[in-house]
Amino acid sequence: MISRSGESGSTQHAENYKDDFELLPSRSSNGNIDSTEEDIDTGFDASKLPRQSQTWVNRSLSASFAWVWPMWLRAAMSRSPLLRSSAARSVSSYASVPGDHERSRSNHERAGKNINRDSMSSRQSSLASGVGVPARNGGSPFDDIEPLLEQGDDEDQGVNGDGKARDSIAGGQSPLDNSPFAQVRASVSATDNITLSISTPRMWILSLVFALLGSATNLFFSLRYPSVAITPVIALVLVHPLGRAWDSIIKRDDDPQETFENGVLLQRSESETVLASSTSKRHRLRLWLAQGHWNEKEHACVYISSNVSFGFAFATDVIVEQTQFYHQDVGIIYQLLLTISTQILGYAFAGLTRRYLVRPASMIWPGTLMSTAMFTTMHKSENKIANGWRITRWRFFIFVWSGAFLWYFLPGLLMPALSYFSVVTWFVPKSVVIANLFGVSSGLGLFPMTFDWAQIAYIGSPLLTPWWAAANVVGGLAIVMWIVAPILYYRNSFYSSFMPILSSVVFDNTGNPYDVTKVLTLDFLFDHEAYEQYSPVYLPITYVLSYAVQFASLSALVTHTICWHGKDIWYQTRQIFRPEDEFRAEYREVPQSDASSGKSKKNDASTSLGVQAEPVYSNPQHREDVHHRLMQRYEDAPASWYLFTFIAMLMIGVFLVEYYPIHLPWYGLLLALGITTVMFLPVAIIMAITNQHSSLYLICQLICGYVFPGRPVANMVFVTYCYISSAQGIKFSSDLKLGHYMKIPPKILFTVQMVATLVSSLTQVGVLNWMFMNIRGICTPEAVNGFICPIARVHFNGSILWGLIGPQRFFGQGALYRNLIWAFLVGAVAPPAIWLIGRRSEKNIWRKISFPVLFGSLSWIPPATGLNFSVWALVCFTFNYVIRRRAFAWWGKYTMTMSAALDSGLAFSLLVVFFGFIYPGWMDNFKWWGTEVYKQGCDWQACSYKNVVPGEHFGPT
Repeated sequence: MISRSGESGSTQHAENYKDDFELLPSRSSNGNIDSTEEDIDTGFDASKLPRQSQTWVNRSLSASFAWVWPMWLRAAMSRSPLLRSSAARSVSSYASVPGDHERSRSNHERAGKNINRDSMSSRQSSLASGVGVPARNGGSPFDDIEPLLEQGDDEDQGVNGDGKARDSIAGGQSPLDNSPFAQVRASVSATDNITLSISTPRMWILSLVFALLGSATNLFFSLRYPSVAITPVIALVLVHPLGRAWDSIIKRDDDPQETFENGVLLQRSESETVLASSTSKRHRLRLWLAQGHWNEKEHACVYISSNVSFGFAFATDVIVEQTQFYHQDVGIIYQLLLTISTQILGYAFAGLTRRYLVRPASMIWPGTLMSTAMFTTMHKSENKIANGWRITRWRFFIFVWSGAFLWYFLPGLLMPALSYFSVVTWFVPKSVVIANLFGVSSGLGLFPMTFDWAQIAYIGSPLLTPWWAAANVVGGLAIVMWIVAPILYYRNSFYSSFMPILSSVVFDNTGNPYDVTKVLTLDFLFDHEAYEQYSPVYLPITYVLSYAVQFASLSALVTHTICWHGKDIWYQTRQIFRPEDEFRAEYREVPQSDASSGKSKKNDASTSLGVQAEPVYSNPQHREDVHHRLMQRYEDAPASWYLFTFIAMLMIGVFLVEYYPIHLPWYGLLLALGITTVMFLPVAIIMAITNQHSSLYLICQLICGYVFPGRPVANMVFVTYCYISSAQGIKFSSDLKLGHYMKIPPKILFTVQMVATLVSSLTQVGVLNWMFMNIRGICTPEAVNGFICPIARVHFNGSILWGLIGPQRFFGQGALYRNLIWAFLVGAVAPPAIWLIGRRSEKNIWRKISFPVLFGSLSWIPPATGLNFSVWALVCFTFNYVIRRRAFAWWGKYTMTMSAALDSGLAFSLLVVFFGFIYPGWMDNFKWWGTEVYKQGCDWQACSYKNVVPGEHFGPT
């Protein structure tokens, strides 16, 4: 047999996959992560046998093949090293599909008894879901042979890649059935242990505890700058020793044996019935608490519950704005209903788009891979050498975590100058130009240096973002913020020289922060006469450009999705109305290269065998990979669950907007959800591929401002339902993909997400009200330890601009910022132009340009500064480009682990620093050069290039 590349022989075939499999540190010799005989059912994969053997097997064996093949295969393996290696890699090539469940389970048990009868004394022995089971009811065991899409460097395809890859068939073998993406293969196991416990008291108690503590902590720090995104990695790390301790303390060696099916306790051994009648309630309680064993699936459920609860609820920012900035008195019932309804509405969008966002192999969701890598680190014992490094990932995590924890005491407590390391401005602190260009507080951050991981990871961990995506981000930063912004600023465009070059505050015509109370009525509506007497609103130049690139991002998001993913979306939509069998049968035979002529020909051997030819999909979006087939064993969560959730939360939303003085009619709420419906899929696809979130925040503000002008509170609530329904839906989709990778039954996953979301909503409302009463000066520049509410301040400014004053006064005829609307046209035209240039060549560099990422990522500015972007991109380049290419094994083994260690070490240290030293007041009088030097100049004081003479004002006359 000849591979498509023209290289013949099985030896060359092995070399082709050496980099993808043998060198991956998280992957054992059989191509899967820590696959052992205890973990999987050793299914039969005839495609790994020589072609003559395939013919013999296909013609000679029938339904009894599962009894006979182990003895035959052992004999064959003893004679052929290549066959021995190939058979070892075949453990997860097949997956069962919904059908006759009892027959499938019987096949599993029968195969398991034949292969490892002595060691598998009960059904508690582990099996891989569907391995060795026919892929169709009554079909051949070879019907679903699929080649692995060979892809040496996933980055070459970029966000615009259609995922086409090269198939290779050498030596009469089909390649391994696995993900076509290297980063997925390095982090996710291609097997499933169907007998693990999942829904146990241990999992639920730990999930609720971490959901409560994590949501409270993250809400607490969301009102601080610099903040830290306290990721659910904390739960991932801490819960593992707690789960193991739970088993050590509660379980006993003589406990009855348990059988779990689909994660739920099915039965205990008969000894339990005998004991139950004679034991105490205390003993029965202990048995109830001791269900199952702590494992990676329970671990994943605790992590997912933390993931949906750790992020602070956007509705709490609305409550902050209403209470602290607009000085409204909102009751606790209103706060609870607003928070719960906005948090849960996203479930409907995530659940109803699973076909597009979760099941396709090309929807990678890079942010989930760090988690799967950590599960492997903690629950598996494999430790392959990676570029000479022998240390285990667990020990590596402990060392990095300890270093991150101890180091933060320097920039976070003893020497904050290491965090705000604007060293260039220290030499000339009064120079406005130097502060504008090199400052890190109100400057552009042209000197990318900081020693604080909180600053580096402020917009997200750089270790989780592909370098090509980060290059798009830093490219947009360089062009827009480092070139265009200074030119416009020093030319005094939009009167910007009278304001700081970068600030999260909006200003009046005297250069002072805009006092919104001067243009509000007692009912919190717009007072036009007061506005005319006071001042228009003016924006810093970076604020102006931030809005411009967000406008461009919105239109680019639509055209980019149509150009690069339109076919995939249409393909998946058509499958909804087609039978599953028809979809599975849509295969094409794989042509093979003729060594002598270089031409392709059909696989006649395959056809003569009666085996369906290996499917070749033009796009991984169409590819049904091993993870999807393994998940088909479990009963899916019905769409009616998601629809009922949507209807219930919609009714709560209608009650809120009609009962409380929000000034948003019920049809305004429907409009907000309609925008989410249209934009959700494009935004989610970009996030699933690039790990970059394109926000709908601005478009929601603008539309509400046009439709309901002069209503700032209505604007905030409209944005909450519009934007957060999308953002939460994307988060839930990411968790569904993580559950997909970890093989969590969908019904259990739905319940875990829902319960955790309700708990976190209640917790965050309680913590928020505690902070209002106990933190001195909260949400003011004088707030203790930086609790100035930076994100809420930015959202408040937006409500002033678009909700109170309205888009008409910014973009109407003769308005100061009218030219910004041309950004919509730029964003709409740019993606099709790149698509026309780069669509014909998979290796074309133009395919790596993603305008939704390039434009949309800059929406972080403000409150983020140029420093947050520049150092983030520098770290991403170092690890995800340089190290990934020069030491791929090291990168695959340690990078995700390092990200988890740095994030969690920082978060723990930040908690200790605040509650242990700052909150008690022990550091109030602690001052020295390292705590004061960065505050002395114009960078910290946000000086403007031009000053307004007292008694005068700038702007149009």
